[in-house]
Amino acid sequence: MKVNVQSVNFQADQKLINFVQKKLDKLETHFDNVTFAEVYLKVENTSLKENKISEILLSIPGDEIICKKKGRRFEIGVDECVSSLERQLQKRKRKFNVQVA
Repeated sequence: MKVNVQSVNFQADQKLINFVQKKLDKLETHFDNVTFAEVYLKVENTSLKENKISEILLSIPGDEIICKKKGRRFEIGVDECVSSLERQLQKRKRKFNVQVA
């Protein structure tokens, strides 16, 4: 799967990009037809500590799935997004298998 990581209002280091790639590679075990992933890592200019937004858009045949989380660290947000996307992909896979059968 092709992964495109974009960082807004900061420069993402290679360690963070590798973390995102590793987490998204795990999604292919649940659903092998993921075409590509767009990852947006944003820092809001607020005084709150939870100012880091992780947004992941997955493209699958015929549809797109989006997840957006806000937290203190990008790693936590990406981890929560991947967990949510896993559940959504499993749900779509079950729905697809029911329609085929």
